[in-house]
Amino acid sequence: MEFLFQYGLFVAKAVTIVVAILLTVGGIVALASKQKQGNGQLEIKSVSEQFEELKEHAQHLLLSKEQLKKKQKEQKKADKVAKKKDESDQKANLFVVDFKGSMDAHEVDSLREEITAILCAAQPKDEVLVRLESGGGVVHGYGLAASQLQRLKDKNIHLTAAVDKVAASGGYMMACVADNVLSAKFAIIGSIGVIAQLPNFNKILKKNDIEFEQHTAGDFKRTLTLFGENTDQGRDKFKQELEEVHVMFKDFVSSHRSELDIDKVATGEYWYGSRAKELGLVDAIQTSDDFLMSKLESRNIYSVKYSKKKGLAEKLGKAASTGIESAFVKLWSKSQTLFK
Repeated sequence: MEFLFQYGLFVAKAVTIVVAILLTVGGIVALASKQKQGNGQLEIKSVSEQFEELKEHAQHLLLSKEQLKKKQKEQKKADKVAKKKDESDQKANLFVVDFKGSMDAHEVDSLREEITAILCAAQPKDEVLVRLESGGGVVHGYGLAASQLQRLKDKNIHLTAAVDKVAASGGYMMACVADNVLSAKFAIIGSIGVIAQLPNFNKILKKNDIEFEQHTAGDFKRTLTLFGENTDQGRDKFKQELEEVHVMFKDFVSSHRSELDIDKVATGEYWYGSRAKELGLVDAIQTSDDFLMSKLESRNIYSVKYSKKKGLAEKLGKAASTGIESAFVKLWSKSQTLFK
């Protein structure tokens, strides 16, 4: 009995502490969320300089003194030749943008700012590399993301899309906009299809004598529902809508890659890079790293990134979640000790 009393007292204290922490943090976060979010920040960094620093560091580590002196002499000669060139012979720029997309494609907000910044500074001879990584997501979000890339094409700026890991569904919708699509050998490409799924709890509600009411104006204001009883008419309409989106997706891909056998590749399947090249979904098997290395001599390479400053609410929320998780771990450790 003494043991049970002590353990119960410990649990009560633990729960009280956790609840107090949650209430305090919740109040602070609520106040902080009312504050105006800070503006985003555009960062442009020289990738060319980063490569040069990496090359020099590697040479100092790996080459002998004689080899290093020879390399330095060669570099000095190359620098003199570069200085003698007229402004008309100056290197063009290669702008690098990273897009790692989520299901809701909220990253399109940053992409919009990055593309706008490039368009404000780019010359016709410049080009853009977008490093894509996405398994797709919502139709409207990825449709907008593809439209942002189209802005570059509309200004006759050469666009290359490089897929090192995955560009499927909405991710491939973005990739196919590019003049040139690169893929790593084992990157996942394709999935030109549409999917929608949702659970239905109507039987559970009926079993527990819970009524659900839903009122709409318009026959197809709501086709399928989570809690109501779905009808065959609603299902047929929903499938029809999916088919219409699929047709739009296929037409979009065909308009950018007319050589594709769209009926063959628009089955919802995905392929790895090598097979995707055979099917015409990509143009070459090459990683983004190799592409950048191939451009070092002919282009000034810059990375362009737009990031939003985290608000106080977001910072506090993250800190709070970390702290609470740590507290629960400690409490669990103590409870384990008591059970021994």
